[in-house]
Amino acid sequence: MTEQPTPHPQAQGGLLHAAPGAAGQPAPAPQAHAAPPGQERERAEGGGHARDARGGDAPTAAEPVRPRADAAPPPAGGTSAPRAFNEELSAHPSEQERERADGERLRFVGAATRRIARGIDLDEIVMGLCRASVPVFADAILVYLRDPLPVGEERPTGPLVLRLRRTDRIPEPHMLTGQYTLSGALLPATPLPDGSVRGAQMCEVEPGGALAEVLRGVRPLFGGSKAARAALPELLGADAVPPLAGVDGRRAILAPLRGRRRVIGAAVFLRAPERVPFGPDDLLVAAQLATHSALGVDKAVLYGREAYIADELQRMMLPERLPNATGVRLASRYLPAAETARVGGDWYDAIPLPGSRVALVVGDVMGHSMTSAAIMGQLRTTAQTLAGLDLPPTEVLHHLDEQAQRLGSDRMATCVYVVYDPVSHRITVANAGHPPPLLLHMDGRAEVLDVPPGAPIGVGGVDFEAVELNAPSGATLLLYTDGLVESRLRDVWTGIEQLKDKLAETARLTGADHAPPLEALCDSVLDVLGPSDRDDDIALLAARFEGIVPEDVAFWFLDAEPRAVSRARRLAREALERWGLERHIDTVQLLVSEVVTNAVRYATRPVTLRLLRTDVLRVEVGDDVPQLPRVRNARTTDEGGRGLYLVKRLARRWDATRLGNGKVVWFELDA
Repeated sequence: MTEQPTPHPQAQGGLLHAAPGAAGQPAPAPQAHAAPPGQERERAEGGGHARDARGGDAPTAAEPVRPRADAAPPPAGGTSAPRAFNEELSAHPSEQERERADGERLRFVGAATRRIARGIDLDEIVMGLCRASVPVFADAILVYLRDPLPVGEERPTGPLVLRLRRTDRIPEPHMLTGQYTLSGALLPATPLPDGSVRGAQMCEVEPGGALAEVLRGVRPLFGGSKAARAALPELLGADAVPPLAGVDGRRAILAPLRGRRRVIGAAVFLRAPERVPFGPDDLLVAAQLATHSALGVDKAVLYGREAYIADELQRMMLPERLPNATGVRLASRYLPAAETARVGGDWYDAIPLPGSRVALVVGDVMGHSMTSAAIMGQLRTTAQTLAGLDLPPTEVLHHLDEQAQRLGSDRMATCVYVVYDPVSHRITVANAGHPPPLLLHMDGRAEVLDVPPGAPIGVGGVDFEAVELNAPSGATLLLYTDGLVESRLRDVWTGIEQLKDKLAETARLTGADHAPPLEALCDSVLDVLGPSDRDDDIALLAARFEGIVPEDVAFWFLDAEPRAVSRARRLAREALERWGLERHIDTVQLLVSEVVTNAVRYATRPVTLRLLRTDVLRVEVGDDVPQLPRVRNARTTDEGGRGLYLVKRLARRWDATRLGNGKVVWFELDA
């Protein structure tokens, strides 16, 4: 989206159009506002004092400056005209005068380019050019940039279009009335509703046209030159630019903005009729301003692209959304270390497991760079693959440790891996050098879980331990990275104690009978950080345990024999009648019959059948055969091969997951 041109902060209108004085005489000259040599001043940010241009900042129009004591007196009946930093020399300037003018010009260019170089984003660069130019070098400026701006090595496609990015002018108090102008021959004659006058908002550069030739030539030109006279109407709009005949051609400079690879825009510098016209040396100044601004725009565009890539990389590395796991509600937060380092090695994940369980993972790779993010992505993918195999938490950490060593000898990370079973209301926790999880009980009591700390991933040659703990309904488990609890101002354990107190304080607000809302709890947890108390990434994963009550679970062992099929149908029918789900009896019996038939055909140990009633009806059949079944298209003459096809067509969802000692086939129906 293109930013609308905006006037100087102290201006109430835009660039004003010329209005002749009484009886056709020129209007009274405005008072001096440009700084005389060596005395350019501007207001320091956040204060009212001014600084000399030689101190490093370019002068701006934010504060009028007093004329020099040796300035020429104003003409009778009027005020002195604005004076440039390169005030007009005498007809025969002395060597001392020339040196003084050259010194002032160098000081201005140095201060202006420093101001432009301070900007990081596109708006700061363009504003730096405007504020450095007005009022010291010009009375008004129009900055056009290519739309869209090309990035790096990419080749622009389509026609060259220039869009007006910003305008600025001298905020003369008497000019706010709209009675005086900067240069009526170069600005639109029709004022906008706010009383301002600006150039054309957009122009398409015609290939081989006058403007294209000027932009190709790169060098700034006086407005009165033949090429500029033909190019300016094309840039500012034919209807907005009156004929230039009779106008002093040195009151405007057209300067192309050329980046590292190509022309990216143009700037128009204007001086009012009552001010000293531009001189030949001003073309060199305009070239310097244009060059530094164009390179700054290139830098800003590249920085913006890098920031976008970093954001996209981090977004793709983290879960797009958390799964709807059975018996648990989830919430998460991720904060980068800083705006200048938007990617890092922190991650979180929630992975559904067979048996309605869910794996909760939070990890932290050293550093917060693109390399850390790449390593994090590989470890996260490995953790997801291992979780899909339903390996124990200690085995998952062991394989992550091996993967980190394969990535490099200095690839270190911490990780905590938790498996929650909503049926047994238990969690299994394994830790690899990560800060311990916190558990907020329903009564508002917060505790730090006592889990073995373990060694970080990547150390190699260490064993990981796992502990099994109760996960009561209504309790909230909090997994986090050390960026939440550790900073330059406090150590890890001090931060953990503060986090525990924050959880208890938040729980007291909702009372002992109600757990705090999960999203609000995550926001409250982040408040434990001070305004400048963060220098690392933060990943946060909160899990509210709801569990599945025993009355909603039905579980049986079935012998691996043909008679188990009829028994499975009968048991499923009895469970559905008990739960008041008679409408699903026919469908469930048919699907259970097909799945159990496949299981007992190849199993050597008892087959398991489990029904779970939550927001959906879930049926699970487990056996000791690791091969996963696949849907196939049965021919009309085949006697079998249609079981899983029926499951696919009649069930809401279905899948088969390999376990450490077999597999489980499950399907779901609306409860």
